[in-house]
Amino acid sequence: MSTWGLVPPLALDSRTYPSVFKILGMLALRRCLASRTVSLRSHSLWPLRRNCRPINLLIRPQSTKAIPSQSIPTDQRVKHSPKNILIVNKLRTQPVVQAIGAFLQHVNQKYPGVTVFHEDRDDKPPGTEVWSPSSPQQIDLVVTLGGDGTILHASSLFSKGAVPPVLSFSMGTLGFLLPFHMDDFDKALESVFVGKATILNRMRLACTFYNNELTRKSQDGDDWQVMNEIALHRGSSPHLNTIDIFVDGQHLTEAVSDGLIVSTPTGSTAYSLSAGGPIVHPSLSALVLTPICPRSLSFRPLVFPSSSIVTLKIGERSRSPAGISMDGRSSHILNPGEFVVVQASPYPVPCINRSSIISSSDEEQMKHSEGAGPGKEDDWVRDINNLLQYNATFRSKALLRHSRT
Repeated sequence: MSTWGLVPPLALDSRTYPSVFKILGMLALRRCLASRTVSLRSHSLWPLRRNCRPINLLIRPQSTKAIPSQSIPTDQRVKHSPKNILIVNKLRTQPVVQAIGAFLQHVNQKYPGVTVFHEDRDDKPPGTEVWSPSSPQQIDLVVTLGGDGTILHASSLFSKGAVPPVLSFSMGTLGFLLPFHMDDFDKALESVFVGKATILNRMRLACTFYNNELTRKSQDGDDWQVMNEIALHRGSSPHLNTIDIFVDGQHLTEAVSDGLIVSTPTGSTAYSLSAGGPIVHPSLSALVLTPICPRSLSFRPLVFPSSSIVTLKIGERSRSPAGISMDGRSSHILNPGEFVVVQASPYPVPCINRSSIISSSDEEQMKHSEGAGPGKEDDWVRDINNLLQYNATFRSKALLRHSRT
């Protein structure tokens, strides 16, 4: 008999292989989750897996495939002039209304062949077309006006596929994702249309939820795409969560805490940073695991490569369910025995860099100064100093004031 006495080896043919290995994989996962170890090397299934890769619904969801970090280019240029532009803005205060009006007037005069779209909302600006994620029109450029939350909302609009290049303008709120001021929108647009704009691909996370029966909790079958982080938390419950953490199929630890955060490098400077997580440069492809008020003093934040698959399972002994927050949006409740699989999404968010719109006069001046050359200035380094005031002492405050001028 073969492994676990299911099917005699001679009875297998090419048509029965997929079904048999799917059954073997599911049985192995049930057995492993019950004992909090999913290292397939410890089971007799491993010799079969080396040759025929069984289907594993828990470790690798069907609709999203984790990809190595080398396959996602981190810095490239916008190659084609946009034909369709989508405006995503925060609530229309008077400054936002004026900014959108000036933007639309500029686009109509200088780029008459461009169509501008907007979400189907009550504050849709006049002169724009209605667009929704189900619309057939392909968006070539996303222009956001607002804070960091506006970019996160724009990312959520493209949860089923690739995200167009994102050109973000700050409207009173400075953050890590807002490289441009609204006064520079004409130069920023020109750099896009002439092909000088460079982009930084900020990775996203694909999150899939499963119940006790190892079937998806989501009815539509789509994975959630998050740009900052997914957070499991105890919500209003007075009890701590007990969460089993699996990394690439191996049990890492049992976390007893207020919750856990799995963030991208972009999200490392958001909720994860407040919880004591590390600061990670956005050009890296990595997953950051940060505990929220753990009961153990030895539970420190961890950084995994983007090829890792992290599974967070609510322990059977957990006295309360865990609420799920993804990019600040509440979505699911995980009860004991249920779990979420988190891995790198194949669809990053391409954000246009501020350094790509340096004027010719600035370029000539930078040739005779120290630091990075034109088009190579690191926006993140500037933000980490000016916005976070990273490691700012009394002595260096004068340098910070000088760098803003």
